[in-house]
Amino acid sequence: MADEVERLLSGRTRDIRLTGDLRRRYDEKSWRQTAKVIRSWMIWVAFVDILTLALNAILLPPQVVLSMVAPACLLPPAAILTALVWSKPRAAVVQRASLLVGMCLILLSVALVGVFAGGEFYERHLSIMLFVATSAITIFSVPLAWTVAIACYALCLYFILQWHNPILDAGSVAAATLFFSCGIIATVVARRTMNILAQKTFLLDCRDQRRVAELADANARLERLARTDPLTGIANRRWMMETLEGLWRNDGEAGVVAAMLMCDIDHFKALNDKLGHGEGDRCLVKVAGIIQSCVRADRDLVSRHGGEEFLIVLPDVDEDEAIAVATRIRESVEAAALPNPSSGVGPSVTLSVGIALKSALDTDISLAALQHEADMALYRAKEAGRNQVCVFRRPHQAAPSATEQIAARR
Repeated sequence: MADEVERLLSGRTRDIRLTGDLRRRYDEKSWRQTAKVIRSWMIWVAFVDILTLALNAILLPPQVVLSMVAPACLLPPAAILTALVWSKPRAAVVQRASLLVGMCLILLSVALVGVFAGGEFYERHLSIMLFVATSAITIFSVPLAWTVAIACYALCLYFILQWHNPILDAGSVAAATLFFSCGIIATVVARRTMNILAQKTFLLDCRDQRRVAELADANARLERLARTDPLTGIANRRWMMETLEGLWRNDGEAGVVAAMLMCDIDHFKALNDKLGHGEGDRCLVKVAGIIQSCVRADRDLVSRHGGEEFLIVLPDVDEDEAIAVATRIRESVEAAALPNPSSGVGPSVTLSVGIALKSALDTDISLAALQHEADMALYRAKEAGRNQVCVFRRPHQAAPSATEQIAARR
C-alpha cells in the first residue's frame, strides 16, 4: 500500500485513481463527513419544500396551490428516507441506490410542481430543479459515476418536460437545454476536481502517518540503543544511573529499599591477553546472561557498568536476600566453567561481588555514596582472594554473623 501511495503521489494529480484497499480505506475515512452533508442537504430540501408550499398557500390562488400539493408531497418522504439510509454505514449498493432514487424523486417532485401549476411556474420550477441538482452535485462527495448519473437524469428530465412545454418552441428548448448543460457539465467537472483533491489529501495523510510511524520506530530503536550495551544486550551505565535517580526519589517507607551489587570478573585482563578479545567478549556476554537469569526479571535492574564490571540493583530486599542473590550469581558463573587459564583463582572464570545496602533509616546517604560503598565492598572481596561476596558495613551497623560471611571454596 505504501508503494501505491508513493506511485500515485509521484504522478499527475488529475491521474489519481484509488483502487482496492486504498479505496476502501478512503471511503471508510470520508463516510462520516459525506453522510453528514447528505443528511443535512436532504433535511434542508424537505424543509424548504414544506416552507415554500406554505408560502404559496398564502400568496397564490387556491386552485394553483391545490395543483402543487400532490407533486410537492412527493419530496419530503423521499428526502427523509434517503437521510435515514445515510444515518449509519451500509453496503455501497444500498447507499448508491438510496441516493440516486432519492434524488430522482426530489428532482421529479420539483419539476412536476411547475408542470402541474402551468403557466409561468412551468419553466421556473424546471430551472429550480436544475439549481437543486447542481447544488447536490457540488456538495455531495460521492463517486464520479454517481454524480454523472444525477446530472444526466436532471438534464434528461429538463429536456423532456421542456419539450412538452406549450409556450416554448423547439429552438428555445434546445437553446435552454444547451445552456443548462454547460452549467451542469462545469459543476460535474468541479466536483471531479474536488474529489481528486480530497483523495490526494488522503494519500498525503497516509504518507505522513507512515512517515510518523517510521520516525517513531526509529526513535524507539535509538532509545533502545541509547540505554542498551551493544555487546551484552543488557542496560548500559547511563540508563542505569538515570533509573536509579528515579528510584532514589521514590524509595520505600520501611525496611531495606535498595541493595546495590557491584560485580567484577576476576583476572579478566589476563583472559583477554591469553585467549584474545574475541573470547573476552564472549565471556562478557555469557556472564551477563547468567546474571540476568539469577535476578527477578520484573523488578531487579542489571547493567554493564564498564569493562568487566556489572552493576545490579535489587529493590525491596533485606540483607539476607541480597547475599543470597549475590551468592547465586557467583556460584552460577563458576559453575558455567568458562575458560580462564591465566586466572589466579582457578582454571575457569570467577566473579567477585560487593554489596552495599540502603535502609529507610539511611535517609542521608546519596546514590553516589552507596555506589562507592559497593565499590569498596568489591575491593575488599578482591583483597580477600576473589571469587567471593563481601558486604559493606558502616560504623553504626552490627558486625556480620558467621552465616552472613560468604566466600567461594574455602
